[in-house]
Amino acid sequence: MNKLYWLDQIKLQDRAKVGDKAFYLSKIIQRGYPVMPGFVVSAEILRQFLENLNSSESLIADLPHSSLHLDVTNWRQLQQVASRLRQEILTATITQEWVSTIFQAAREWKTSCLILRPSLGVSTATPGINNISGLLESVFCQCEPEAIALALKRTWSQIFRARSLLYWQHSGINLQQINLAVLVQPVENAIASGSLTTNASGWEIEATLGLGIAIALGEIQPDIYYIQPETGAVLEQQLGNKMLAYGVDDAASKIFLRLLPNSELIPDRTCLITYLIPEAQQKQYSLQQEYLQQIITLGTQLVSELGKTFTIKWTLAGQTTSGKLYITQVNPSQSIIPHSHLIRGLAAAGGRVVATAHVIINPQQKPEQLPKGVILVVPTITPDWLPLLQQVGGIITEQGGLTSHAAILARELGITAVVNATSATTLIQTGERLLLDGDRGEVYRIKGDSKEEMDKGREENLLTSDRPNSKAPHSAVTSHLPMIATQLLVNLSQSTLIEQVQNLPVDGVGLLRSELMVLNILNGQHPNSWILSGRQAELLELWSEQIMQFARAFAPRPVFYRSLDWRSQDLPSLSDSLQSSPQSMLGERGTFSYLQNPAVFDLELKALASVQQGGYTNVNLLLPFVRTVEEFTFCRRKVEQAFLTEVAQFQLWMMAEVPSVLFLLPEYVKAGVAGISIGTNDLTQLLLGVDREQGQLAKVFNERHPAVMGAIAQLIQMAKSADIPCSICGQAPALYPEIIDKLVEWGITSISVEPEAVERTYQAIARAEQRLILAAARRKLY
Repeated sequence: MNKLYWLDQIKLQDRAKVGDKAFYLSKIIQRGYPVMPGFVVSAEILRQFLENLNSSESLIADLPHSSLHLDVTNWRQLQQVASRLRQEILTATITQEWVSTIFQAAREWKTSCLILRPSLGVSTATPGINNISGLLESVFCQCEPEAIALALKRTWSQIFRARSLLYWQHSGINLQQINLAVLVQPVENAIASGSLTTNASGWEIEATLGLGIAIALGEIQPDIYYIQPETGAVLEQQLGNKMLAYGVDDAASKIFLRLLPNSELIPDRTCLITYLIPEAQQKQYSLQQEYLQQIITLGTQLVSELGKTFTIKWTLAGQTTSGKLYITQVNPSQSIIPHSHLIRGLAAAGGRVVATAHVIINPQQKPEQLPKGVILVVPTITPDWLPLLQQVGGIITEQGGLTSHAAILARELGITAVVNATSATTLIQTGERLLLDGDRGEVYRIKGDSKEEMDKGREENLLTSDRPNSKAPHSAVTSHLPMIATQLLVNLSQSTLIEQVQNLPVDGVGLLRSELMVLNILNGQHPNSWILSGRQAELLELWSEQIMQFARAFAPRPVFYRSLDWRSQDLPSLSDSLQSSPQSMLGERGTFSYLQNPAVFDLELKALASVQQGGYTNVNLLLPFVRTVEEFTFCRRKVEQAFLTEVAQFQLWMMAEVPSVLFLLPEYVKAGVAGISIGTNDLTQLLLGVDREQGQLAKVFNERHPAVMGAIAQLIQMAKSADIPCSICGQAPALYPEIIDKLVEWGITSISVEPEAVERTYQAIARAEQRLILAAARRKLY
């Protein structure tokens, strides 16, 4: 456990890690309001716990990544799955270091009793997901290591209750989108507890003696006070029916108590006691006039922070004669940070960034440079924007899906991005302060100067701290990783990232995107312009050096260099871009363009030959978007004429992304194909007839569609029959790790993913291989 997040130290960029409940309380306590102290066990800890569950059940082993596709209308299946999942969690062992860290922190409060409050955040662009906190309930425990471990598991396990699973699926929420943190706070005996609910027409205060558990359980009818908002006067009060109350067992006797409704039938061992309220006290109001006025005053102050509509829960901690008022929960009608939700899109690249917006209405009018650190807002992004993107802090596009150019570029460069944000260039103006949430796919406008939120002296850290690919984003190879037989490769294009990724646990580069690589050296001119202007030798030298950087860094591991795969509309700013219909989804791309204009392809082959002559034999050629055997044969002859095949280690591969390869692969093998790499992005859009740049069709563009998965299975089988390797380098394995089970089972030889997905893909491959080995052993045994 790296650290605990204390309420009085939580920052804006921590929201996804600590959940909404803790985040709202942190904003209030940091503005001087009385909040019960506490710290947060972040959502990352739950993910680590689930990833380390030691179970042979595939359902359990894939918890952090699986979407749990079950039929929630089948109540028996739903109950069985929920029961199995929760039982696995409750019986698992929590890392002792985690428990010790929590216990040592909690001991500072010198309390015998703790409350663990679920603090939930959902990373989803699904509209209408607002009030979900009622699904999860708080858990009380003694301040002892064993009790803390059990309470933590009980809190976590609630997201897998039957009613929770039903809600997630009906709301379109995948488990990967759920961030469940746990807020830990001390529990003290209370004079009274309750809530304050405000709106423009009137306020209502509920109160009962002792802790507020009796209200939550519905075991009593609380006292109610109706307050006039403008004056704070008590308009009316109603005496409740309060027969029992809850308190802390100071003697720490381990009594048994049913904590909350809908929990397990097995009783909990907690630090609470129930006691009957004397009849004379039942006939009295819970709040003395002094305390009632304190709550009203607090509510008046909070209106300036939260607006006119909100709910808080409060407690008067102390003995019968003196108490201190604390806020224990805040439920604002809108975010209490000084910005409002603006627009939603698709979460394309994770992280949270606060910066100034820079809006470009016409993407054809690409500027020469952009202000450093801005959030770029633009209708769409084409690959030739790459040099400009190196300076931005975030990206918002109106168009594009999760496999669009904007999304791919953002993920590789480590830039927080939201795509398919409809009307973003209309709703946002240059110079506005924005909060861009790449985990949720949300954009917020920050009101005024917001100096408290920005913390000017730390703004630069805020812009980079949550980036998945910032300066030290990936851990190096670690000895604890299990051995895997399936090769794991990485997708790259930027030489600036080599130092960061070359020590990842990968077997090489499975996809070196040449078109993105060379944009850094073309200076806004098409390669044809360089050749026609007599600068071919200069370009060849630059091109060769770019490739050589990757060859040098990963040697002797292989590097699969994919030759240029440009569509004319991808490069509107390059002066000699091939003439093609800008409306064309495909364009004159891939190997077909080499037949039309072989000069640039010849230059690429010379660059590869130059790398070989420099002593590097680990670079192979991957041909893109091959439509026909004739196209491949033309390219093979060019390769031979460049003498690349004279190096024994050299391999000529092709992308398997045009559906015709499903019928022609044996012919391609006869023509000299040494291996194939499945490009799921193009294969999906061509099989389903969906342009992957159109974000509004995101639900239709589904790499897990039976037609796509069937095609992948067929390609792997055909490659095995032809005795050639078969890799996969599209976004599908990174976006949907659950399909890795099938890929390994079918016999994929290698999987290539973006740098940010390497470690989770490694673990997914290891689990898949272990399950196959276990299944084979069981078959042999029985």
